[in-house]
Amino acid sequence: MSHLKQKTVLVTGGTGSFGKKFISTILKSEVKKVIVFSRDELKQYEMAQEFTDSRLRFFIGDVRDKERLFRAFEGVDIVIHAAALKHVGVCEYNPFEAIKTNIHGAQNIIEAAIDRGVEKVIALSTDKAASPVNLYGATKLASDKLFVAANSYAGTKKTRFSVVRYGNVVGSRGSVVPFFKSIKDTGIIPITDERMTRFWITLTKGVQFVIDGLERMKGGEIFVPKIPSMNVMDLAKAIAPNCKVEFNGIRPGEKLHETMITEDDARRTVEYDDYYVIQPEFPWWDAAYTKDGKLLAEGFSYVSNTNDQWLSVEELRKLVAE
Repeated sequence: MSHLKQKTVLVTGGTGSFGKKFISTILKSEVKKVIVFSRDELKQYEMAQEFTDSRLRFFIGDVRDKERLFRAFEGVDIVIHAAALKHVGVCEYNPFEAIKTNIHGAQNIIEAAIDRGVEKVIALSTDKAASPVNLYGATKLASDKLFVAANSYAGTKKTRFSVVRYGNVVGSRGSVVPFFKSIKDTGIIPITDERMTRFWITLTKGVQFVIDGLERMKGGEIFVPKIPSMNVMDLAKAIAPNCKVEFNGIRPGEKLHETMITEDDARRTVEYDDYYVIQPEFPWWDAAYTKDGKLLAEGFSYVSNTNDQWLSVEELRKLVAE
């Protein structure tokens, strides 16, 4: 993490699962200062009791408020944008609230970062942004497009923007793992569809992938890690093997399988040993920097049910225990 040495890093949504893990990780480096930017004072208070490092600062604010972001970004070198409305059902029934946070908030981040002279911005995305069928995914697709195009918007300014896209995070707040754990004593596990698959990544690996992205980025890339898939029935067996399964149907906005790279995106994607880079379609993009990567075969797509890496029941059980 030498690239963080004497840098000031701000994390939007810094009290969330990713934010807390990311911050605890980079505080082990020679980072100069870390700023938590979020709107929940209780979570900030609780986090301040847990983290006692003198380099940590707390800043109440909402990404919908550009003036507040402008104030918060003073002296900031790196921004990690993790704040979002992420619950699929909540976004379906409160669509414009999701738009205000996930899309308007993204543009506010971009404008404040450019005006304040931030060096690098990485925005966290989701597999739901690829061929979206729900509003959350649609807002994150729009957000991804904004952050990629922001490299043009910045003009001659030094600020560069990239995106990290990955799948479900094991055990994060709102994920299926804590939900299954909380109800397993009832003896019944509700499953939407036995065919359902998802990409899975641990919080530790997700954080490290973002840190690696900060070092790799030129500006404009969407970084996608190579991660395993899991079947929801295997997850139920791993968490509650003795429970009865009840099928209740796919919920509004849900897919059977998730996509991280569509067939159309694959035509401008470069493959590396453990990740992919979706390259921007802009004339300023210098594709020569990806010369060490491999172009993907015609017709390639990265989808959870056709993935070549899978988690077994035993592997899922270990991940859940961790």
